[in-house]
Amino acid sequence: MSQVEQSVEVAVPVRTAYDQWTQFESFPQFMDGVERIEQRTSTLTHWVTSVDGVKREFDAEITEQRPDERVAWTTVGGDVRQAGVVTFHRIDDTTTKVMLQMDFDPEGMAETVGDKLGFVKRQVTGDLKRFKEYIESRGAETGAWRGQV
Repeated sequence: MSQVEQSVEVAVPVRTAYDQWTQFESFPQFMDGVERIEQRTSTLTHWVTSVDGVKREFDAEITEQRPDERVAWTTVGGDVRQAGVVTFHRIDDTTTKVMLQMDFDPEGMAETVGDKLGFVKRQVTGDLKRFKEYIESRGAETGAWRGQV
């Protein structure tokens, strides 16, 4: 298993950052390689990704969700094995630190080499930067799910 941990500060309140992150179907707006996410139940999402021409589909289950604090997940089916957590930390009334920690299992030689060369870390860094741009340019979330898992 490999690990990546990255964070970004966003100029929105914790509630806004958290509420936007719970809108999984909007992830293709800021995550490179994510073609589509379908929210199938309150805890199950289906992902379709394409990275460097390699298309993958998998399901991810939300294992823990606490409003304004954290969202944790693990894959439960498909081509990808990963688990992670995103946490939200109040810096002040208008600034939030979003931290992502993820464990993943590279598949095959190409992914293993890409992992060793820092591809996944750069991908996550870019996705968080684009999330920052996305939420700050909007100034508000596109929706919210305030339930707890």
